[in-house]
Formats: sequence, structure tokens, C-alpha cells
Amino acid sequence: MGNMENGCRRGAGVRTLVGAWGLTLAVLGAGCDPGAKEPALMDSLATQEQEALSYNKLSANGLSYNGLSFNGLSFNGLSFNGMSTAAFASWFSADPALADEVMRYVVRCAVPAGQTRAYTHASTNTVHTWTGLLGLAPGWAGGAPATLAEQQIVSACLAAHANPFGVSVPISVQGRDGLGQAIASSAEELATFSRPESCFFGNLFQGQGIYAGSQNPPLAANQSTTRACAVVDGTGAPRMTCAPLVYVGKCSAACTPDGTAGLAFASCTAGGVTFQPLTTRVREADVALCGDGVCQVTEHCGTSNTYNACAADCGACP
Repeated sequence: MGNMENGCRRGAGVRTLVGAWGLTLAVLGAGCDPGAKEPALMDSLATQEQEALSYNKLSANGLSYNGLSFNGLSFNGLSFNGMSTAAFASWFSADPALADEVMRYVVRCAVPAGQTRAYTHASTNTVHTWTGLLGLAPGWAGGAPATLAEQQIVSACLAAHANPFGVSVPISVQGRDGLGQAIASSAEELATFSRPESCFFGNLFQGQGIYAGSQNPPLAANQSTTRACAVVDGTGAPRMTCAPLVYVGKCSAACTPDGTAGLAFASCTAGGVTFQPLTTRVREADVALCGDGVCQVTEHCGTSNTYNACAADCGACP
């Protein structure tokens, strides 16, 4: 993805950014080549999101906030079939809000904390800057072509950050980066994010799909979560169907453990293809409970105490 030494500079425009990051985003049938600028602190949005969680007390290596819409995963694939500035401009201009959202999470997943990537939208002269965080694709972030492992791990990371409600909640990401290095996490982080949740894998770069399995304790009838697409309840099925994410059942059935006491998996398989996965953990406090006095976005009015008819929190339906 390059850095200042690659000759990229903030506000330089698309043409100077092409060589810095040879990514083709086929979200809407076009390509994307964001560039780089000097390292910077985490953006103000990330700071605002941290009100309920102090990174100073936990290992920040695998901590992030989700909120990517599932529309952001609905691309034809990510590829490396070359770039044209006209293609990127066409893609970005077709839906700037979605393009900006997708790039925000691509950079958050791939690029390490303390670095940003920027693109100038030529038609509006607006500079879009995206902040790195997890650093899961160190080679790609440094300007090299993404390896297969980096393609898979960034794809898994994008899926892990997708949220059908658009609500930002913290997640703990477990697994290995594109170089095979384990994502560090402290005992305090694991204790805080005590609820195992899901596994995510696939390859959006090669159009091989994106998958999720459940690892979490099943939700009770009065529980709900914004992370509903790979979280099961007593039926054994996920609470929501979230295309293009494909639910594959329990992680343990699709994946091979990596010896980390259930924190992560070495690989997961779907459609005869083996992928490098990520797993997620959440806080118990982020699982909503009917009866806590707050009508959550995941709850609905009704006449019982179940999440989808929660009279105590949301009242009776009109």
C-alpha cells in the first residue's frame, strides 16, 4: 500500500496513487487504488467510538469496532487485474458513501495503527482519508502484491466487521495475520471479551465467497445482538440471514483448531476450498436483554418477554 517514500502525498490525486496500492475493488464493476500519506494518529471517529472501552487497559492489537454494512461485501470480487484512474473515479463517483465505507474497513483491517491511506476525489476535490488499525496484511500495506493469505485474512476481517444494524460495538479479533503471526491479546482482553462469537473466512479478492460459522453460546429467547448474522439461538440457526455472507454451521465442524484453546482456528473449509479464518469475541454487556428497560435496535414491541416481542422494554405494538 506504500508510504511517503513511494512518492505519494496527500491530495495528490488518483494518478499519483495508482502505483502505491495495486488493489482493484470490483464493488460496482470498477477498480480502486488508494494511496498513502504520512503516518497519523487514529482518526477522531475511532476516538469517539472508544467511549465505553479504554484501549490503554487492553491489548489493542485485535480490538476494533464493527459497523460495515453488508452492502459493502456485495462485490463481484477483489482482484489485481490492473488499474485505471478512470475506472476508480467511475466506481467512487457511482456511490461515494459506500466506496468510502468499504475503503475505511479495508484500510482498518490491512494497515497497521498509526498509518493512513488517502484518495482525492477529483470531481469534488475532497480528500478521503482512511486509518489503519489491525495491520493484518503487512506485505500488502507495505506496497507488495497481496499474498493469498493476506487476501483471505482481509476478506475475513471485512466479514467480521459487517453489521446488519449499522451499530458500532467493540469486537476482539483472534487469529493470525497474513504472515502467520498470532494477533496478540492480553488476559484482561479475553476476560473483558468473554463471549466467543463467530468464525469468518473466504476470499473476496478472488470471488470465492465469504462465510461465517457460530462459536458462541446460543442466545436465549430474551437475548439479542446486533451481531446477529452468525449468532445462533435455540433453533441452531443464525438470527438473521445476511447475504452475501453464507452461514456454514458450527465453526468446529468447518474449521481445524490451531491449538489456542478455542481462541482461533488454523483453517476453515467451504466449497472444497481452504481459507485462513479469523474468530471474534464480544462482551456480555453487548448482548441485549429484554427486561433491562431499554428498547434496543434488536428488540421489537409486543406482549411477551422475548427479544422480538419485548413488552417490558418496547411496550405493546400500536
